[in-house]
Amino acid sequence: MLKSKVGYSTNSNAYTSSKEALLMASEGLTNPKLVFMYSSVVYDQQELLKATSDLLPDVPIIGCTSFTGVLTPDGYISGDDGFIGMMALADDALSVGIAGLPKTGDARLIGREVAKKALKHANRSDAPKYFYMVASPGEEESYLKGIQDIIGRVPFFGGSAADNSISGEWSLFTHEGAFADGVAVAFFYTDKAFANEFTGAYKESNHVGVITKVDGKRGLIEIDGKPAVKVYADWTGTEADSLLGANLLAATITAPLGVKDRLGDLVAIRHPMSGNPDYSMSIGNNVAENTAVIMMEATVDDLIDSPYTTLEKLKSKLDKEIGAYHIVHCGGRRAGIGDRIDEVAENLKKAAGDVPFLGVFTFGEYGFEDDGNNTCGGLMLSFSAFEK
Repeated sequence: MLKSKVGYSTNSNAYTSSKEALLMASEGLTNPKLVFMYSSVVYDQQELLKATSDLLPDVPIIGCTSFTGVLTPDGYISGDDGFIGMMALADDALSVGIAGLPKTGDARLIGREVAKKALKHANRSDAPKYFYMVASPGEEESYLKGIQDIIGRVPFFGGSAADNSISGEWSLFTHEGAFADGVAVAFFYTDKAFANEFTGAYKESNHVGVITKVDGKRGLIEIDGKPAVKVYADWTGTEADSLLGANLLAATITAPLGVKDRLGDLVAIRHPMSGNPDYSMSIGNNVAENTAVIMMEATVDDLIDSPYTTLEKLKSKLDKEIGAYHIVHCGGRRAGIGDRIDEVAENLKKAAGDVPFLGVFTFGEYGFEDDGNNTCGGLMLSFSAFEK
């Protein structure tokens, strides 16, 4: 039987905070197989890991820094002097292989190497049933391709490390150490069921165009042969010059762009990160020429309500008793929600009932839909359920 517990702390001392959270998360659990850990960038991450190593030296850790706080059954946990949230999973029928690597070269090659390392740590040569990935923002799709080069198409979930100011202060980590740029994975081996609900929970508008020019993988230059920012300004009835710089990032939280998968089952959200002087856009995930892009729409109330409806949809996907939920919630959505974030925590508690959950606020979200490919997006929700 899968057992899980959640712990948290806002102690200003990194070591003490980690210790308090881990003691809470591991209380009553025998032989935890892994601990998800999400923390504030204020902390010395190595001190957090030192505490987990001192208390539970044989339990692998994986996670990253989170934007402004974490979500727990006891509410939204945050603090100017630091915060940390942990969820421990214990199940005799579960084995896990965890590995992480800093970026030292080609991201796809590093993805291959981290997958090989995780297989070795799991003492397995076969593909896991599903896996978790955390990476630094920037090359998530390339890391994913490398991992799948080794294990094939296996369902995954996760998100990208975040900080509080989009300034690159983020960290990701395993029990072996913390680093700012790279990738880490947890391979899950179990006979029990797993489900993921991956959605932006936005509505499609009538504004659709074809991407006609890109720069690299994440520079959106033109839509329908016209500068992307000017097209978006026309769609939204605003002035293009008002969308330059970080203004575009804020303006698109409730009206981002989306691209449909080949089956039409999933709209992967593409969050414009900045408007450039030539009226091109920098995008938070990969885009490709000659594909359609849709302007999506939501209100702040929609952003607050969607975690509840997403968890309800997830529950309907897993016709089993659920032992734990893992919640990946976009940091941009959290920024758009502002000081109403407690409503999100209350709604999640209402939907989850007595099942433990831990939520992280990320700068990129990962998941899958039905038999579609694993997908990376932004401004999305990736909620996962583990059979008890």
